[in-house]
Amino acid sequence: MFDSIPASYWLFGAVTLIVAYVVRGIAGFGSGLIAIPLLALFLPLTVVVPLVVLLDYVASASHGLKDRAQIQWRQIFPLLPFTAIGVLTGLYLFKTVDSVMLAHGLGVFVLLYAMYTLFVNEGSTRVSGLWAAPAGALGGLVGTLFGTGGPFYVVYLKHRGLPKTQFRATFATVFLMDGAGRLTGYFSGGFFDRDWLVLAAFSLPVMAIGLYVGGHVHTNITQRTFQVAVSLLLVVSGISLLLRH
Repeated sequence: MFDSIPASYWLFGAVTLIVAYVVRGIAGFGSGLIAIPLLALFLPLTVVVPLVVLLDYVASASHGLKDRAQIQWRQIFPLLPFTAIGVLTGLYLFKTVDSVMLAHGLGVFVLLYAMYTLFVNEGSTRVSGLWAAPAGALGGLVGTLFGTGGPFYVVYLKHRGLPKTQFRATFATVFLMDGAGRLTGYFSGGFFDRDWLVLAAFSLPVMAIGLYVGGHVHTNITQRTFQVAVSLLLVVSGISLLLRH
């Protein structure tokens, strides 16, 4: 499969991964939202999603282990049963739904999320722990199908009033537990063939470079300007996926 991909696409893929993980290094999330729609323009989602889930899993492990004393387990436990239901449902759909339909579904989700980040002011209102049910279920389902379930966990944890360090460590831990279930499902579903393993081996050091750069970037760009730039990139990638045949 990979022999038929032009060298220019490989370069595009490498740049995409670096940009995605620079963003993750700065913001603590968002790599999947950037990498998956763009990589899916020339690779099947059944290859791209497990790949980025693995890369995000490694990135989350580094954040979770570094700040493990800040993990807020009381915020995590209510999410887990609903996340498990979402992951199992997503694995079934991932194996049975047509790949083009999946790409179009991802395009719609990315566009909706981009519109949300552009026009909705999240504020700082604290929400009830009952919101763990939809956040966990949608995070597991969308994360398994599209590798981009992080926004549901991000919005929920942000509205639980966690300080920045606790938020990053707790989000990383949620993703580790969610990602372990997804990776196990992808493995049992036979998605990790020889070509995929070679691709993952090349992608891991590229991801590490982006993550390192993002973690050491000190910029004068405001959070809102940064968010708008990422959202506009998501709009372009979402439209591109909807045009895919």
